[in-house]
Amino acid sequence: MVKFSREYEASIIPEWKAAFVDYKCLKKLIKRIKIARRDAASTTTTLLATSGTTTTGAYGFSVLDPVRALTARLAAASRAPSSSPTYVQEGEEDSLESDSGELMPSTNKHEKEFLEKADEELDKVNKFYASQESELLARGDALIEQLRILSDIKRILADHSASRRARNNRPHLSRAASMPPSSPSLNGSSGRHLLSGLASPQSMSDGGVELQQQRVAEGAAVAEEVMAALERNGVSFVGGGIAKAKKDGSGKQLMGRGALLQMPATVRIDIPPTSPGRAALKVWEELVNVLRKDGADPAAAFIHRKKVQHAEKNIRDAFLALYRGLELLKKFSSLNVKAFTKILKKFVKVSEQQRATDLFSEKVKRSPFSSSDKVLQLADEVECIFLRHFAGNDRKVAMKYLKPQQPRNTHMITFLVGLFTGTFVSLFIIYSVLAHVAGIFSSTGSPAYMDIVYHVFSMFALISLHVFLYGCNLFMWKSTRINHNFIFDFSSSTALTHRDAFLMSASIMCTVVAALVINLFLRNAGATYTDALPGALLLLSTGVLFCPFNIFYRSTRYCFMRVMRNIIFSPFYKVLMADFFMADQLTSQIPLLRHMEFAACYFMAGTFRNHAYETCTRSPQYTHLAYVISFLPYYWRAMQCLRRYLEEGHDIDQLANAGKYVSAMVAAAVRFKYAATPTPFWMWMVVISSSGATIYQLYWDFVKDWGFLNPKSKNLWLRDQLVLKNKSIYYVSMMLNLALRLAWAQSVMKLHLGRVESRLLDFSLASLEIIRRGHWNFYRLEHEHLNNAGKFRAVKTVPLPFRELETD
Repeated sequence: MVKFSREYEASIIPEWKAAFVDYKCLKKLIKRIKIARRDAASTTTTLLATSGTTTTGAYGFSVLDPVRALTARLAAASRAPSSSPTYVQEGEEDSLESDSGELMPSTNKHEKEFLEKADEELDKVNKFYASQESELLARGDALIEQLRILSDIKRILADHSASRRARNNRPHLSRAASMPPSSPSLNGSSGRHLLSGLASPQSMSDGGVELQQQRVAEGAAVAEEVMAALERNGVSFVGGGIAKAKKDGSGKQLMGRGALLQMPATVRIDIPPTSPGRAALKVWEELVNVLRKDGADPAAAFIHRKKVQHAEKNIRDAFLALYRGLELLKKFSSLNVKAFTKILKKFVKVSEQQRATDLFSEKVKRSPFSSSDKVLQLADEVECIFLRHFAGNDRKVAMKYLKPQQPRNTHMITFLVGLFTGTFVSLFIIYSVLAHVAGIFSSTGSPAYMDIVYHVFSMFALISLHVFLYGCNLFMWKSTRINHNFIFDFSSSTALTHRDAFLMSASIMCTVVAALVINLFLRNAGATYTDALPGALLLLSTGVLFCPFNIFYRSTRYCFMRVMRNIIFSPFYKVLMADFFMADQLTSQIPLLRHMEFAACYFMAGTFRNHAYETCTRSPQYTHLAYVISFLPYYWRAMQCLRRYLEEGHDIDQLANAGKYVSAMVAAAVRFKYAATPTPFWMWMVVISSSGATIYQLYWDFVKDWGFLNPKSKNLWLRDQLVLKNKSIYYVSMMLNLALRLAWAQSVMKLHLGRVESRLLDFSLASLEIIRRGHWNFYRLEHEHLNNAGKFRAVKTVPLPFRELETD
């Protein structure tokens, strides 16, 4: 049976850990009470034994001695009734002395300390619960208001589209000829409406003035209905409503341009420009608003099909986040109630203070976190709303989103990991023996084979090593309760586990080594085009990556491709945690990119037919492309920092972080120049630029990414909060990161190595950099997790689409 303390520690919400009951501390206080009572009992027994010896003297022991000892113990316990520890209410005072003036026994002192600490913990839990409850209730009210606005807008636009279609389908040709062409409906091909009556910039130039006035009047009517609906939902408008059309004596409407287009436009559908498409749409809207010639309010908002869909998706995601927060708060309440119940049972068992325990239990039951039912009511309401508006009244679908099922752990993955690992080891031994017998890696071996095998094997080996280290990161994050899925915004039902990562790593290496063994057999047999086999392996891996079927971790593959798209097109996409985390991984995989460049050149140019290795190594185009590839990861990362600088209120740290990657680009450029012209001047330039970039990177690693080197920390030169209990691990990690950051020093050393030794050294240095990155990953996410815990951030905040514009 698992102890409750372990179950409690494993069940608490990591980001809210500081707000939970400090069960360990209360348990330690109970242990003190138990020790104090045991010491007092042993002292009493000793005194009774001494008094008994004195009384009986030489006459020996009496059969009534146990009765006398029990009577003396009861008398000692009831000697000072006023000093017995009870849970006092406000206004009462505990007397530290008994009626006889004696000090309170030590047991009573520890019991009072326990009750005071328990009261502090209860107050802490109540305050946190009240703050979270009020925040979630306010969020729920805002979301319900947003949903009402969305429903009214969709209904009004749908009714207007239906009425327009009905007018267009009337058989009266004369009336149809006099009517202006209808603007696209919400469900039409273009699917665009302007709240101010414009469908597109072309409508400002098509037809005559009457046609434009008819369209403007039609759009203004829709806008008036929308604004009226928003006003009914509590949205106030500054500056009044839409001006009505004036009529003259004959009853005709005077369609004044200024009169019809004076709209409040104080509400707009605000969709953040997280992608190039949304950014272009926002720029287009602002451009149309500025270039309008009809005198309309330039703040007039657009309403079209895409924006309504995005607004609906944002509101749905916001409801899911709200429900997640409500579930976490319910879990917070139940765990704390259970913790108080358990600890009070231990207290009454040790101290035998039933009255104090009953009073405190009643206070716990009356506390808001235990008695309030607002969270339960809001959770039920959110379930009903989501079921009705986003799940089509299908409860199974609604629960699939609201309460996603965790994937079941299966031993099959563990079995496959062992199978592929053993197969890889066996095949690698076979390949090593065959290559040694054939003299492939000797000085007299074929250089072309060595070059091809080196690039292809190194590429897949580096990928496999990185995936393996990511699996180690996942294992450590899970063991230390770092919520990496929340930090990366991954779905817990489809996110990779450490076993999945180990399986991917083992299967990649098993497949690659099997291909190398087959290639070596074919080469020894004299087969033609044996070098095409590594190319087929590349095609196979590419096909698996882009496979549209739900096999081979499709959700993970698609997520990887989406993140890579965001990185490549930086800074046009909004930078999320997964995006810049993956970009940091790419800065450690520059050798992998170089290997991919060579493999693509070798097989796409058809040089594997004539083994023209020099085609992809000595041409100027290849050299320039290699230069660009070495810069790309740093460039992407710098662009992400600039994007975050503009989005996060001009945070100067983002500019400084971009400077770090610019310094790395400069150091890489100087090393390339030194490799081309190895003169003493460029050697010193390599030392200066690389040393400066290394110092910059080390400072950012230790201070910004890991949060170390805090001189005021209670942990010497670390930070106040640490996940790992052994502090020496952090100091060793800092020294290891420092040593691996200096791997560039070998580039200025004149090492005279052979072809095989040189390739082996390059592969070893690339592997060490990946190991350093995997080592860096754990502490980077640990720091991020502690930041979230410091702000009690356990649920993501989804921006709401409808907002009120500021008007003068």
